[in-house]
Amino acid sequence: MIKHKWLSGAQVFIQAHREKLWYLAIALTLQGFATPTIAAERVTLKLGAFESAIAISELEQFAKTGALSSQLQLYSAFLTPQVREVLNSRLQIDPQQADGYIAQLSSSPYGKQLLKYLGVAVPELTLPQLQAAVTIAAQQANGVSVVSLIKAYPQENIVIDATSAIALAVEFNPSYLQSQAVGLSLADKLAVTSSTAFKPSFDPAKSGKATVLEQTIVLQDRKRDRTIPVDIYYPQQNSLLSALRPTPLVVISPGLGANRQFFSYLARHLASHGLTVAALEHPDRLTKNLSNISSPNQVLPATEFINRPKDISFLLDQLSNINRQSGELQGKLNTETVSVIGHSLGGYTALAVAGGELNLQQLRQACKNPNPLAQSPADWLQCGAANLIDSKLKLQDRRVKNAIALNPVIGQLFGENGLNKVSVPVLILASTEDAITPVLNHQLRPFTQLGDQKYLITAIGGTHLSVGNPNSQALTDTAVIKERRGVEVQPLRQLISGVSLAFINQLTPEANNYQAFLTPAYAQSLSTPSLPLRLSTELPKSVIDQP
Repeated sequence: MIKHKWLSGAQVFIQAHREKLWYLAIALTLQGFATPTIAAERVTLKLGAFESAIAISELEQFAKTGALSSQLQLYSAFLTPQVREVLNSRLQIDPQQADGYIAQLSSSPYGKQLLKYLGVAVPELTLPQLQAAVTIAAQQANGVSVVSLIKAYPQENIVIDATSAIALAVEFNPSYLQSQAVGLSLADKLAVTSSTAFKPSFDPAKSGKATVLEQTIVLQDRKRDRTIPVDIYYPQQNSLLSALRPTPLVVISPGLGANRQFFSYLARHLASHGLTVAALEHPDRLTKNLSNISSPNQVLPATEFINRPKDISFLLDQLSNINRQSGELQGKLNTETVSVIGHSLGGYTALAVAGGELNLQQLRQACKNPNPLAQSPADWLQCGAANLIDSKLKLQDRRVKNAIALNPVIGQLFGENGLNKVSVPVLILASTEDAITPVLNHQLRPFTQLGDQKYLITAIGGTHLSVGNPNSQALTDTAVIKERRGVEVQPLRQLISGVSLAFINQLTPEANNYQAFLTPAYAQSLSTPSLPLRLSTELPKSVIDQP
């Protein structure tokens, strides 16, 4: 069972709820409630147009014994042992301070956000009702549990919006809350003051002069039984000129379930400046019915953590052959000097081919008891790799000369030292409102493992999909997880366009001309009040030394 010290003051409360606030969120959104004088009979669960009534007694029986009634059998995919663990967990609240508990909650930044979401997930919920329920439930010697809240809430029937309830579980997991706490201070800690305005001689975020051509090819890897479609973006220019002045080849790896158009705007931008870009689509074998998921491997087989990097190497082998053949692409595919850009799981892919080494021993230790209700999606998903057998995997491709990892899934995949093996320059993007890959464990701490040739872009207020094409589809682009993808985050896409071009051109004779765009001043020049942008090469120790 989960135990806490008495919560007697605002400071103690805020420290505690950063770690366990998700418990209250799940408790209040999975269940309906009743007072001792008005016994609850049912919960009405809404999922889109579908509604179903569930008896409170059946939920209580499940919490006690794990047995599912015939009605609850319909929800067996959701009512996992982890859910039962949550239902039986207890939150210790000093009965003398219970009246002020919700008041403290409603006055904290996290609490305000939690209560706002609760109002959507449980439309009939009111603050006085919640306060009364907590006060009554706190009188029990063993602390506040979901069951005690059930018996203390003044409502015979509660209607719950299941989609919003799931959003609460995602957004209020401890990893995300911890990252949010860090994110609040990053804008100030990473800011650089200057008495002069940033005035470059040109704008790398503007389209280049070259006409961009596109071609789609479909590659078949028969050894691994994988079909890999690829969009090639390239400048219209003479093949002989391309051979005489070769530029790096850029490979784009999208995230899980995302298509190859996710970074089409970035691919066209780079091609307009003379680069050839290959945007591939990994054949991730996604489970069609996500409601039946009980383990990470049902979403992503362990072998995908190997196959994705190998997709990059296979692509480079095939493009090397095409480059030597007569045709439109002859001489335009410099597969010996490659820059890989990856987003989310594609960010992991980019780091793996850049030399990052998986640490399965440390990953397995971190994944002993994976719980999707208490973890961010990426924290849970990474555990799929724990089932890999070979502990000495070699995924590096030495043709990759630098890597850009945007909102990457990292967590414990590379352990504490796996990224030390990366010897090429790396650029990482961290978005502080990213509920999928929370910044502290997936970007900030991993960033400190890298060598000297590294850059970190921090988007204060950016989300997981903010950096992508706003019109493209992605697996996490649902009503469950709030995303900022509109015009308000256009400055981030503009920054990524400019910085990516500057970073890739460090592999060319034009390196010095683009160095100014790999500075804090350039990032801050594109900042807005609602989206502060920062670029740094190191992090203050206080940022990563979070409990």
